Amino acid sequence: MLIFRQKENIVSLRKKIIVAAAALLTATLFAGCSSTAGRGADAAAIPKVTIGIGGQTLLTYLPTTLAEQLGYYEEEGLDVDLQDLQGGSKALTALLGGSVNVVSGYYEHTIQMQAKNQSITSFVQMGKSPAIALVVAPGSTSEIKSLDDLIGKSVGVTAPGSSTHTMLRFLLEEAGLNPDGVSVVAMGAGASAVAAMESGGVVAGVMLEPDVSVLAERTGAETVSLADLRSPAGVEEHYDTDMWPSSSFYAQSDWLKKNPETAQKLANVLTKTLAYIAEHTGTEIAAEMPETFSGGDLERYAALIEQLKPQLTEDGRNSEAGAKAVLDTQRIANPEVGDAEIDLATTFTNEFVGGK
Repeated sequence: MLIFRQKENIVSLRKKIIVAAAALLTATLFAGCSSTAGRGADAAAIPKVTIGIGGQTLLTYLPTTLAEQLGYYEEEGLDVDLQDLQGGSKALTALLGGSVNVVSGYYEHTIQMQAKNQSITSFVQMGKSPAIALVVAPGSTSEIKSLDDLIGKSVGVTAPGSSTHTMLRFLLEEAGLNPDGVSVVAMGAGASAVAAMESGGVVAGVMLEPDVSVLAERTGAETVSLADLRSPAGVEEHYDTDMWPSSSFYAQSDWLKKNPETAQKLANVLTKTLAYIAEHTGTEIAAEMPETFSGGDLERYAALIEQLKPQLTEDGRNSEAGAKAVLDTQRIANPEVGDAEIDLATTFTNEFVGGK
């Protein structure tokens, strides 16, 4: 009887161990599934946004990259993929094709697209001047003294149809010249633009910073500008206002309607970044940017950023007067806009940056 009871006790103990182990395994598996499901739900809740940039190293788009460097997108709960598309027209094409959700590009594209019955809306304004200069190539300073001398010659722009191309057409038209009288060459931005100007492939180029300063430094020659709209003062020389809305965040209007919370988060990010720029020195900002953006000269890059600061808005807002200045440019320089009926009120909104 004693032996039988010992066996019975052993069997009972084994059963208890098996039951306990099974319960533990079930609880572990359940917890694992719950954890995985929770992570999946969290991941699904984080909006993924692809932003196409019309030339990421260009200073006019600095806030877009600086925001990533400062971790502001992540702080707003956004999963952002920045894509350098080397030209505003290429970024716009990517938006229309659906490969990017938002463009960090020039506001003027919203007007161009409305003329083509495409609804694009700018919802955060970064730049308040074109940040553009029409620069003579170092090897052509003896023959190119004025806009008239460009006729029949090759002139560089970032890409055909880009903001640099439109501004070239505007400047020629304003001077009473035929904009089709020059041969337009796509030279991109950054190193490719500087190389095109150095090589003599173009006699002049519509350039942005830091490319203008890099060119001057590499050649050791003084920069000769036929037109300089890199400051509010430069803008006033050609317009009745000191604001010419340039770099912005824009998206297809339907996307904004369907994704207002994501648009608001992006607006929060940029306004926070613009405030950071206003409150910090060029040196402090340069230190936050990717090392490759300085071209190996951090001190010069910091100085250029300091010069950029007055060209940026501090609150992300556009203005009616500025929008009209851009429309005036388009009517003169862009035959596709011409006399087309344009409702400026639908090309931009300030609702995400604190008011209409």
